[in-house]
Amino acid sequence: MTPARLVVFQIGEMVCAVPASSVREVIPAQPATRIPGAPPAVDGLVNVRGSLLTVVDGHAVLDRPAPPSSEPSILVLEVAGKWLGLEVDEVLDLIEVAREDLAAKDTLPGLDPRLVRAVGHRNDDVFVVLDTDTLLAPLLGG
Repeated sequence: MTPARLVVFQIGEMVCAVPASSVREVIPAQPATRIPGAPPAVDGLVNVRGSLLTVVDGHAVLDRPAPPSSEPSILVLEVAGKWLGLEVDEVLDLIEVAREDLAAKDTLPGLDPRLVRAVGHRNDDVFVVLDTDTLLAPLLGG
C-alpha cells in the first residue's frame, strides 16, 4: 500500500496534518484585508503574486488559543476545488506514514470527529489528519 504523504503543522498546542497533495505551497503570514460580513474565523484576503487568497485563522476554526508570540505561516490548500489559506503557527515537517499506522479518527478526545480523518504519531507527538473539506468548505460560502 502506498504511504500517506502528509504536511505536519502546529496550531496552538495541537499538532495537525493534511495530505501533501492538497497543499500548493507554504508562505509567510501577512496582514489580511478584512472582508465585510465574513465569518469571524476568516482573517481576510491576501495578495499572493497577483491573486487574492482568502485566509482562515486555524486557531478560530479549531477553537484553540493562539500562542502569545509566533511567526505564523499560511498553508495554501485546495478545499472543495478552490484555493484557501490556513494560517498556522508553524509548519513542522513533510512525512510519509504507512496508511495502516494511522488510527481511526474516533481515538482522539476533545475534537469533533467530523473534522478528523485519522490520528497518527510523529516522534513522540500525536497528530490529527484534518478533513479540510469538512473544516473549511463552509467558510467558502458555497
